[in-house]
Amino acid sequence: MLYRNVFKPMLFRMDPEKAHHMVIGGLGAGVRIPGTLAAMRSMYGVTSTPDMTTELFGLSFPSPVGLAAGLDKNAQAVPGLSASGFGFMEVGTVTPKAQSGNELPRLFRLPSDEALVNRMGFNNEGAAAMAGRLRSLSSRPIPIAVNIGKNKVTANADAASDYETCIRTLYQYADFFVVNISSPNTPDLRNLQHGDELKDLLRLVMGEMKRQAKQNGTSKSVLVKIAPDVNDNELEHMVDTIAASGVAGLIATNTTLSRDGLTHQHASEAGGLSGRPLTKRSTEIISQVYRQTEGKLPIIGCGGIFSGQDAYEKIRAGSSLVEIYTSFIYEGPEVTRKIHMDIRERMLRDGFTHISQAVGADHH
Repeated sequence: MLYRNVFKPMLFRMDPEKAHHMVIGGLGAGVRIPGTLAAMRSMYGVTSTPDMTTELFGLSFPSPVGLAAGLDKNAQAVPGLSASGFGFMEVGTVTPKAQSGNELPRLFRLPSDEALVNRMGFNNEGAAAMAGRLRSLSSRPIPIAVNIGKNKVTANADAASDYETCIRTLYQYADFFVVNISSPNTPDLRNLQHGDELKDLLRLVMGEMKRQAKQNGTSKSVLVKIAPDVNDNELEHMVDTIAASGVAGLIATNTTLSRDGLTHQHASEAGGLSGRPLTKRSTEIISQVYRQTEGKLPIIGCGGIFSGQDAYEKIRAGSSLVEIYTSFIYEGPEVTRKIHMDIRERMLRDGFTHISQAVGADHH
């Protein structure tokens, strides 16, 4: 209620990107005040129970509800966000070198559509800065994934070297990695999702992961984040290539270029659309991927999750875990606990004793 009645009206009167920086900066600085983290955990935290704990990628996820990449691009607010009820979180997208991203304005709210449009363009402080922040964390209550991308100036032919650099720089500090080849806001990036470009990129990424595992004495997983704007044939080829590459799983999906059914004036803004309009399409993609891989390639479902029902539909369609982003902006930190509790209620109502039993239930 505090967010909805006090903070949201104030933040929504501000420019979206300024509001974003204020929240992330405030979260980063605020947790240094004694007692802040404990207060946040008591207000927004989720009590982990064995039936909602997922073991995946060699990690333990205390809740199936995570935070998608894009909110904490530079790992500035990891302790505060970790105390906000999430079972895991992504930081980034990070690139080898710092870059300013696209011109302002580049983030737009569409309240009547419960959506956001962004064309940020991987604005971030670079891999070394993120490594420093993650290195300095005193504790790590939830798994942290590092979402990696290529610099805008790097040609697609050289893209693999950017992903390899990010892995090398951040290997010690990430619990797992996510290869972002599906943002619509870096020119030609989505071309890396198809054919030989995807095959070659993942071969080099997996080679670097194996080198780092050998050097560091610990093996870590890498996932691929895919776009929703593909036809059935493209999706089938993409998933075949991803499955054959040896990566541990995929995230479905990134933002969309579609503007179907939107009513808000900002619908005409260029960029990736997230939020409610993506709910149905991302669940369809999850379902297709699960069917094609016979449930053998773990999926993290992302796109338009505002309620426990939205999340549970993605889990029944084939997601082992889910991520939110836009609903966190619109509903505030209370939404994480609400979704978690609602998933649990629905799972128990369906007669399941563990969340893993609900994964892909619609196909069985």
